[in-house]
Amino acid sequence: MAKLVDVAIFWLCVRSRREHIYSMVIVGDVLVHDDVLSSFFRCPLEACKGACCYEGDWGAPLETEELYTLEAIYAVVKPFLCPQAIEVIERKGLFSWYEEPKEYGTSLMDDGACVFMTYDARGVALCGIEQAWKAGFTDFRKPISCHLYPVRVNKNEAVGFEALNYDRWDICSAACSAGQQQGIRVFQFVKDALVRKYGEEWYDELEAAAAHLKYE
Repeated sequence: MAKLVDVAIFWLCVRSRREHIYSMVIVGDVLVHDDVLSSFFRCPLEACKGACCYEGDWGAPLETEELYTLEAIYAVVKPFLCPQAIEVIERKGLFSWYEEPKEYGTSLMDDGACVFMTYDARGVALCGIEQAWKAGFTDFRKPISCHLYPVRVNKNEAVGFEALNYDRWDICSAACSAGQQQGIRVFQFVKDALVRKYGEEWYDELEAAAAHLKYE
């Protein structure tokens, strides 16, 4: 078991529509909401058909460097996209600015689906970028926000912290049930993405915090 290093556990009281008391863990300079450690999740694509790729109001959030990455890899990703998506990309661009969340995200098809979404033979939504990655055409797997889902990153540049929150969505109810049945927590489900973003040592510390809180 990893040693608990540079990890603080504390309680916050948040008052909004109702009073709610919850714990957060700080690992390095990242705040992790208790729900990420305590809740269960495993995405069964056969049940939801990849609905998070075509439901919602905005495209997948993009980090600044990912804007340039998408432009650089588009030529190798393009063959994995449907003709309609290519037409929209040529009209709207690979990414768009979304006013309400105040961030860039992947552009959307006219029906609200991500322009990088494609389907397999079963009708399950897949990421065209990830298909290009699996085929060995790029080292970029997909936007980190997609890889991390259902965890969302909220940044507070004023204080230099990032917060990881569990984004609960009714379309993911099957994933909650599957995670419960198999004993897979949210942070365990997105381990590869967390390691990709923060590194192995950081994840080991998070895992140690979860064990300390008896969430393993």
